[in-house]
Amino acid sequence: MDKTSEYRNRIYQNYGTDFQDASEPFSIKKVMNWGRSYTYYLRGWLPADRKAAIVDVACGGGKLLHLYKHLQYENFIGVDISPEQVKLARQIAPQVVEANVLIWLEENPNTFDLITGFDIVEHLEKPEVLRFLDACYKALKPGGRLVLQTPNAETPWGTMHRYNDLTHEVCFNPNLISRLLRLSGFSFVEPRETGPVPWGHSLFSSIRFLIWQLIRLALKVWNLAETGSAGSGVFTRVFLVTALKPAG
Repeated sequence: MDKTSEYRNRIYQNYGTDFQDASEPFSIKKVMNWGRSYTYYLRGWLPADRKAAIVDVACGGGKLLHLYKHLQYENFIGVDISPEQVKLARQIAPQVVEANVLIWLEENPNTFDLITGFDIVEHLEKPEVLRFLDACYKALKPGGRLVLQTPNAETPWGTMHRYNDLTHEVCFNPNLISRLLRLSGFSFVEPRETGPVPWGHSLFSSIRFLIWQLIRLALKVWNLAETGSAGSGVFTRVFLVTALKPAG
């Protein structure tokens, strides 16, 4: 076993408890609150067909799987390398697989309409990042969609998330991950912030949204003054990015 595998195995064994403050049993109340935000963040990106084939890779304790269940999707599964995380996620969806995501995706070509991978790509070493994106591309059906979430190197708080976990190997900004996705064959790449929800969540969230718009404007002005460019406009500490596998 190489040194990378050794330290990963040690941390991932009880990753949910030791590093994610996961609760057992599964906390429906916390996840419903999280799900309201992510229903907004994922707007326009989820399949219209409730029978679409979906996999959430590095599914963790199953928060996103719970959202799919709540939204009445019928054909979704999760994959995670951590035995503890798999045990937690199976409280929501029994069809959760304990496996190395890279190998598992490569063994399931042209299978899925949607692949989601939240907080996984930053855990991979550089060669693994390219292997992962290539594997996602091959595992998608033509016209299928990939959605990733990762810490944002473009925010002033980016290093906080970058170094908040020993297993983080790399950090991305919207520009870099977009270029890598295109390198792997994806098209229609779109990054998106994960900031306060403007409406439909809470009054407090709506107020935060208005304040956040002022902060975003200040960050754009900062970029413009220093570099002559406003930057990507994506400044939240983590961000989402989606891309499509061409249908042709």
